[in-house]
Amino acid sequence: MANQILLTTGVLFGMLSVVFGAFGAHALKKTLNNEQLKSFEVAVKYQMYHAIVLLVLGLNPNEVKQSIYWCFTLGILLFSFSIYGLVLSDSKGKKLSFLGPITPIGGLLLASGWGLLLINYL
Repeated sequence: MANQILLTTGVLFGMLSVVFGAFGAHALKKTLNNEQLKSFEVAVKYQMYHAIVLLVLGLNPNEVKQSIYWCFTLGILLFSFSIYGLVLSDSKGKKLSFLGPITPIGGLLLASGWGLLLINYL
């Protein structure tokens, strides 16, 4: 996997997590209740954590397997973005319930990415 792809993806997800975090902290603070705000913050944190991992992997001279990249990338999209959708739709009174089962799939992909990373470096 090309390091440029890892770095670009990590930077993009990192940038978006800062934007979403600021959006949640300022624009949504008056709209969301405490539980919704905490869920939104969890999504932002997990997105940033995994963006940093992608950056570290992109700076690593060793070849990173595509499966690790895809687990983290799809995991971020399914985990964090489903939470964003659930929270925002719930705050508007039209909760997109179909997103609920997607969140744990994203979490499983994130955990799988860590497992593959461990296997790759052992």
